[in-house]
Amino acid sequence: MKHGPLRLVVLATANQDVRKCQHCAFCSEKVDPEQDITLETLLQMVVMNDEEVLTSRTLWMDDVLEAARHACASGLNMEAVLLALRDEARRRGVDLRGRTLRERENPEGLAKR
Repeated sequence: MKHGPLRLVVLATANQDVRKCQHCAFCSEKVDPEQDITLETLLQMVVMNDEEVLTSRTLWMDDVLEAARHACASGLNMEAVLLALRDEARRRGVDLRGRTLRERENPEGLAKR
């Protein structure tokens, strides 16, 4: 199944244009030491349509979601961006641990590839 670019998914579902990021580094600090990427990197991954963003720990962390409300000096609603990406990940069959439905159903089969 072909999926639309993540940037357009976020624009359509959250009405947020991630290209408006000014790369000011306001969101480049990690909120939680368990984050694997910063919010700034997350936005860059969305712009580049890097689907690995859907499996990042940062996307699924509640502390990050809460901090996202005040994370953008450029006026992007980062909370809405994160929620849109979470919804898209679920739609694509990615769970909270970043695995697809197919991987959960047959984890041994994937190891044999």
